[in-house]
Amino acid sequence: MLRDDLKAAQIQAMKDKDKERLNAVRLILAKVKDRDIELRTSEATGDDDALVIDVLQKMAKQRRESIAMYNDGGRAELAEAEEKELVVIEEFLPAQMSEEDTKAAIEAIKAETGASGMKDMGKVMAELKARHGTELDMSKASGLVKASLA
Repeated sequence: MLRDDLKAAQIQAMKDKDKERLNAVRLILAKVKDRDIELRTSEATGDDDALVIDVLQKMAKQRRESIAMYNDGGRAELAEAEEKELVVIEEFLPAQMSEEDTKAAIEAIKAETGASGMKDMGKVMAELKARHGTELDMSKASGLVKASLA
């Protein structure tokens, strides 16, 4: 399980005295714990790895946005710190689908659902997320779906 890998990485970072990696892994574990607490009140208990991957994807997206803002603002040292965290986060994410594979998956879903125009975008996106949610950056996939349906 991914949660066990994170805990093992935390222990290894402690042994290696790698403070930056340890801080990033602790941050990930804290976010996962926050998500667990949020889900206590809801009745839906999904796949544990899917929950952790969802948290990791959100964290990676936040880091990418922060890096862009820091670079635009001339704060290279802060961007570098975010990049280091992003490397650790991406280490635990599953391999992402290539753009060609994503386009092929979109075309397959379009054919199955009979989607033909922009009005069917929600249907295609829902199916794409259900099938490949852990392997895709949905914001990039959204642009590809939009281009495909236009």
